[in-house]
Amino acid sequence: MTDIKRLILDVLKPHAPSIIELAERLGCLEGISGVNISLEEVDAETDSVKITIEGSSINYEKVKKEIDGCGAVIHSIDGVSAGIKIIEEVNTPQDR
Repeated sequence: MTDIKRLILDVLKPHAPSIIELAERLGCLEGISGVNISLEEVDAETDSVKITIEGSSINYEKVKKEIDGCGAVIHSIDGVSAGIKIIEEVNTPQDR
């Protein structure tokens, strides 16, 4: 089996913990070298966030458990990179 190198998640979370605390918690997980969380939308009780995680060997189940432990829910997995290196998406003429 190959290792996950990048994971992009659409997550709905309560206002607490903050995105700073959530990033710190995810960043402490084994195999993760970086976490980026962007606030997409705020409503009365929740925040919609985009979480991008990179590392040498990301364990999705541990990431999910940490997110669930914060009272948040993964709405979708919007991107995954696996293998020896991360391949960046390339626009083609059909993408215009």
